[in-house]
Amino acid sequence: MNTKSRGIMEMTTAMVISGTVGWFVLETRMPAASVVFWRCAFGAVAMLLACAGLGLLRRGVLNGRQAGLVALGGVALIANWVLLFAAYSHASIAVATVTYHTQPFMLVALGALFFGEKPTANKLGWLGVAFGGVVLIVIGGQQAGSHAPGYLAGIGLALAAAFFYAIAAAITKSLKGVPPHVIVVIQMIVGSVLLVPFATWPDGASSPQAWGLLLAIGFIHTGLMSTLLYGAIQKISTSLVGVLSFVYPIVAIVVDAWAFDHLLGAMQVVGAVAILAAVAGMNFGWSLFYLHRRNA
Repeated sequence: MNTKSRGIMEMTTAMVISGTVGWFVLETRMPAASVVFWRCAFGAVAMLLACAGLGLLRRGVLNGRQAGLVALGGVALIANWVLLFAAYSHASIAVATVTYHTQPFMLVALGALFFGEKPTANKLGWLGVAFGGVVLIVIGGQQAGSHAPGYLAGIGLALAAAFFYAIAAAITKSLKGVPPHVIVVIQMIVGSVLLVPFATWPDGASSPQAWGLLLAIGFIHTGLMSTLLYGAIQKISTSLVGVLSFVYPIVAIVVDAWAFDHLLGAMQVVGAVAILAAVAGMNFGWSLFYLHRRNA
């Protein structure tokens, strides 16, 4: 197997794992903040082992300023996970995951606000398409009978999660030269410390199952997934990474339908397609105004 094929396999596997995390989270039947605490605790152990295996546990890997930025990014990442996990139980895994994928547009907004990166008309156009997709998901959910305030709250939580993920990504983007595995392990330690007050223990007859799920979320959905993802990014092109990243929401939609019988309505499907198409269009540089420019 050549390097590119190995990278494709690693990226695909990482996205399939990511697409199942909502199922594991809901099956624990524990509060979102508590699940994230255990994800961080077990994830820190997993990533420490990975760093040790890669020879990254040495002095000089990062300086004090970089460590501070990593910790700040960790706060944003943890907030992102807590919000996203909470969104699953309100709006369903599929709706929350697709809405969460508006994160690239949040990153564009942050770039405009703090880094002077003026968005192009094309990016603004795709942002409009994504916003229309969110509106369709909201309307479609209400037409399908999701009238409870929790549905709208779930969409709001997913959008907030996307915002905090964008903050974490923007900070990570500024940490060139710092090994990504080291970034993750520090962020997991930060999350473990911050969420100690919210940590709870699985109890009752289902506690052995819950512990198994928490271990899987920490070691598989965090440690293994991160290792596969960063390994893949080093082996394949950015455009291919972008294409394969769409495996994540597709798997989440399928898992939600299979495990919880949550089927998207017609308007929700259209909204989901609009959001994912907008993300793809922005990432791959597709032009909404191609015909207009050609005819001008």
